[in-house]
Amino acid sequence: MITKRNYIEYLISTPVNYTCSNLANHLKGVSHDAITDYLQREKITAHHLWELVQPLVQDSRQSYLIVDDSVQDKRFSQKIELVKRQYSGNEHGLVRGIGVVNLVHSAGTDYYPIDYRIYSPESDGKNKNVHFRQMLMAAIADKRLQAQTILFDSWYGGVDNLKFIHRLNHYFITALKSNRKVRLTKEGGYIDLKELSWNDAQFEQGQIVKLKEVPFKVKLFKLVASNGDIEWVITNNLSCDSADFIQDENAMRWQVE
Repeated sequence: MITKRNYIEYLISTPVNYTCSNLANHLKGVSHDAITDYLQREKITAHHLWELVQPLVQDSRQSYLIVDDSVQDKRFSQKIELVKRQYSGNEHGLVRGIGVVNLVHSAGTDYYPIDYRIYSPESDGKNKNVHFRQMLMAAIADKRLQAQTILFDSWYGGVDNLKFIHRLNHYFITALKSNRKVRLTKEGGYIDLKELSWNDAQFEQGQIVKLKEVPFKVKLFKLVASNGDIEWVITNNLSCDSADFIQDENAMRWQVE
């Protein structure tokens, strides 16, 4: 017999092979057909996921909420609902699959998915940024999570999301796309990120800048990898003055990636 707990634990623990046949191989006395029948009659929601992981979450103001999306590859499926052609970060290209926006909680060493939304604008009219904001609001207002820092990649670094988090009195740490514009002073006007000059102190402590269309200042860090690649990272925590700290915080998101 398969239960919701069995199935959710399976989805949490398997990062690659999430087929019915693979699950059947790991459950004694449960066949592939039994799992298929179960999925056809049962509905597993994000609420069920939260019920399962809530006792495991070690929450505090020092915890993190991490937003990321994924695509469940269904390139060989022709009749599954919600399958559409979309970009997959794993494949670095377009695939047929089911898009999912995920919210993960971390206390620094553990990572637990606590919410998700299926990306299906044709059925609900919501883009990924709407799911992003709704899940964050639910985590704070409904789940009463104390985590103060929100981590996400540059795809979610749009103006509306940054303003939303700032209004919630939470901190964000996110990378910027290289085409974003900033200014140091009103008189100086907006310039491309690559046009900024940096001295040694600014490399270590960051620079306070005004991001175009964002009504508050942010701290900008220029992180240079050993191979010369540059990542532009911002936070609305203006007291942060360590590039090493920001790099470590930003790197936590890669555990989910």
